[in-house]
Amino acid sequence: MIIAIKRGSPAEEVIEFIAFLEKQGVKVHRSDGEEQTVLGLVGDTTKIDADALRARHLVDKVIRVQEPYKMANRSFHPDDTRIDVSTDGGGVKSIGGGFLGIIAGPCSVESREQIIAVAQSVKKSGAGFLRGGAFKPRTSPYSFQGLGCEGVNLLMEAKKETGLPVVSELMTINQLEIFDGVDVIQIGARNMQNFSLLRELGHCCKPILLKRGYANTITELLMAAEYIMAGGNERIILCERGIRSFDDYTRNTLDLAAVPILKRHSHLPVIVDPSHSTGLSWMVPSMSKAAIAAGADGIIVEVHNNPEKALCDGEQSITPDVFSDLMDTIRKYAVIEGKTL
Repeated sequence: MIIAIKRGSPAEEVIEFIAFLEKQGVKVHRSDGEEQTVLGLVGDTTKIDADALRARHLVDKVIRVQEPYKMANRSFHPDDTRIDVSTDGGGVKSIGGGFLGIIAGPCSVESREQIIAVAQSVKKSGAGFLRGGAFKPRTSPYSFQGLGCEGVNLLMEAKKETGLPVVSELMTINQLEIFDGVDVIQIGARNMQNFSLLRELGHCCKPILLKRGYANTITELLMAAEYIMAGGNERIILCERGIRSFDDYTRNTLDLAAVPILKRHSHLPVIVDPSHSTGLSWMVPSMSKAAIAAGADGIIVEVHNNPEKALCDGEQSITPDVFSDLMDTIRKYAVIEGKTL
């Protein structure tokens, strides 16, 4: 249930009203937007009389939410959510709410020389965040699984060298302590419905980049976000990374229609991964531009200084030079879309 409060309502009365609602056995989430204050009721609202609530002088309207996700629902939070991440240099990098976030880096951290070289090059080109896998979930047990703790340490070196906030994938909750210096935790497609992991991340204060599973619906993605938000962590970035279909030309089928759908139904930032979705480096620039044109709040792109010798996903990684050219185009798209890089 969503309750919109009339503009100009006294703060004390709003607080008293919230206390009254909580006595009805529901949790109340307050969202103070530029235009209006909205109260989201989470829990069993079947016994709450909506007409009685509408009769209260400070209530503008009452809406019963039909979708199973509440906190991720735009009705719950009309204004776009912006995720702010502090940089080592004292600045802030943002995704959502009018800000376009560009996340770039190698699929996997392979060496100190590799990650620092890529970090320096993507920063020079204008990326706001550095991505890099330390722990890699791979289909084959014989494939490169990442450097683990050493990979995290190398990411921290690259972060210190460039000041870029770091995005890296968490596979199990017992890795959380190792990720103390990681700025944004990525939850990959395989873990999107790892509900015990999602619940634990609800108690985490770090932003969560949540990737859509390759066989999951948009509603299931939003429900996965709901698991995290229900635990108290509302700093979530949704990521469309392609779904499995009957076509096998590309690694996955990039569902760009998911971007406007998610933006319509949720207030959370939405980014696109053109690298994992296509699996082909030559398609990454086109799909990156298409994603931003569709309304995405950013992209996460794999960049490698020597894709032919990459230990992981070299075929879908673009070179620093290609990324630099792509950023030149993205700046123009940002102006057209009215977003800030």
